[in-house]
Formats: sequence, structure tokens, C-alpha cells
Amino acid sequence: MKIIVLPGDGIGPETMAATVEVLRAASQRFGFELSLEHDVAGHDSLRRHGATVTPALLDKVRAADGLMLGPMATFDFKDESKGEINPSMFFRKELDLYANIRPSRTWQGVPHKVDAFDLVVVRENTEGFYADRNIASGGSEMLITEDVVVSLRRITRPCCARIARAAFELARARRKHVSIVHKANVLKIGDGMFIDECHKVARNFPDVTVDDFIVDAMMAHVVRAPQRFDVIVTTNMFGDILSDLTAELSGSLGLGGSLNMGARYAMGQAAHGSAPDIAGQDIANPFSLILSAGQLLDWHGRRTGQPAYVAAADAIARTAATVVEAGESTRDVGGNLGTAATGRAFAKRLLEA
Repeated sequence: MKIIVLPGDGIGPETMAATVEVLRAASQRFGFELSLEHDVAGHDSLRRHGATVTPALLDKVRAADGLMLGPMATFDFKDESKGEINPSMFFRKELDLYANIRPSRTWQGVPHKVDAFDLVVVRENTEGFYADRNIASGGSEMLITEDVVVSLRRITRPCCARIARAAFELARARRKHVSIVHKANVLKIGDGMFIDECHKVARNFPDVTVDDFIVDAMMAHVVRAPQRFDVIVTTNMFGDILSDLTAELSGSLGLGGSLNMGARYAMGQAAHGSAPDIAGQDIANPFSLILSAGQLLDWHGRRTGQPAYVAAADAIARTAATVVEAGESTRDVGGNLGTAATGRAFAKRLLEA
């Protein structure tokens, strides 16, 4: 398997180094070939190439089996005419990575204020209110006058149907329960279409229980009783917000993995930002990126019919729980190790498990 590795900005290089150590340990233990090709995106690419991402890099990613994207300083990138392109948006749009898979679960050894839970948010990733990616060229947010901004939202039947299918397929492999989250009481046409398409897909999964919730009510339900939920499917912005909430309820946003996947390509990506305030201090939590790498291995193994990758992904998830419970982690999740030492401890346990 060939993976393009883009360390990113801020804490990205530190957390990616720990993740690479775990990936190499997984390759050694499960006996699959792994080629990791490092390149640059974000601020490093802007300094070297005049753009945060380049067409040549996109070609390289398309020729590989997967992409690992480190945390990026996306809020810094405001003017595409100056090469300041949001790398996360760029790859999601150019590779049609329509599904953002965000698991959240509670962890032994990490304090949490809710009952134990294990759920997944399946977020549509290519349209909705995201004005930088929901049209073919340019952006869909317009300054009409100095005092008036109009932002357009795009909802399409094909995109609703395919994200619903991803959610139901995942639920069938889990606890067979899908919750549809929407705002159809206000966004009657767009979210009405989303609900309709989800229920159409549900007819092909008669073994899966289906319910639906208005998004603001869902926030309250998740805080009160997250253990009620298994797979949650929703549109882009709602999913972005909801998945951060569920990850934080688990004890830390740094414990949430994130996979962006499409029909042909996939990208593992930490659920958090680049945290420049702690960069270079060896204190950043690498678990989100490590868990995302596991998700990427799982996607590749299932897509290509190679069980070694699926087994490696499962082992990474189980080892993460062991490492956290043992306190072999960074301080934000109850340990006393630095970023690099956490990566080494994780790799060691993965090889010994």
C-alpha cells in the first residue's frame, strides 16, 4: 500500500511522526508492504511552491492508495488567488471524498461526564452550506453590497443517497441503528429531500432500525444520552458540529479519528486543528491521527479484499484503548508522556499484542 504523507502545520509534523511509527509497526506485525512517501502542503508548500497545494501533488495522491493529511492551519488560508487554498477542502473536493466517518467512544482511564457510548457520525462532505466546495468553480458566498452577504447551500439527491448508503452499510456491520439528523422544520425542501433519500435507502436495509431528529434537539439528546445512538447520518455543517461534540463528550477531541472517503480515494485526517500555540513542545496528542490512519488501512483492506489491513486497523483501535488505559499517553488524556514517546509506546504495544 502506498500512502502519501503530508505532515501539515503546527503540531502536524509531531503527530504525524508518531503516526508513521505506528503504521510501520502495523506493517511489520501484519506482514503487508507499506510505502510512505512524504510531501508538503499548507504553509511549507506555500513557502516552497507559492501555493498550499499544487496540481502535481494532486496527481501524486491520485496515483497512490491513500493519503494521510496532518493538521492544517486552514483559517490562515483566505485568498486563493495568492495560493492560499484550504488543503482539506481541496482534497475533499478534487477526490470527491463524499463521506466523513467520525467515530466517537468513551475510553477507560479518560474522565467523561456522560454514560459510556460508542457511535459514529457519518457526515456528507461535499455540499451543504460549505461555500468553498459546493459549486464547481469559485465559491458560493457573495458580497452583494458592503452590508449584505448571501451564502448558498447545495443539496442534491445523488449526494443524499450515497451518504445514506454509506451510513446504512456501516450500521449493518455495527448495531443496526441509523439516526437521521436534519432541520426539515425550517429547511423544508433541502432537508426534506435529505430525509426522503435516507428513507429510500433504508428500504434496502430492512434489518436496520431508523429514526430521525431535528438537529438542535439532537444536540440535547446526545449530551443527555449518547449511548442511545449507533450511526448518525447528516448533512455537511450539522455533521461537522455534531462530530466535534461527540468526540469531546468521549473525553477529548484528540481521541476522535476521521476518515474522508469516496468511491476511489480516501484520506485519513485528524479531527482537530493545527494548535500552533503548542507546536514544537512535544505535548500534542497524536491519537486522533493514529486512529485515522487505522481507518485508512481498514478502508483499503475492505476495498481491495486484503484482510491483513483490516486486521491491522482492528489492532490499532484495540491498542489505542490499551495504551490510554495504561496511561501511556499525553497529559491531556491522563498520561505523562510526550508526543514522540506516546507514538513509541503505541508502536511497541501494537507489536507485542
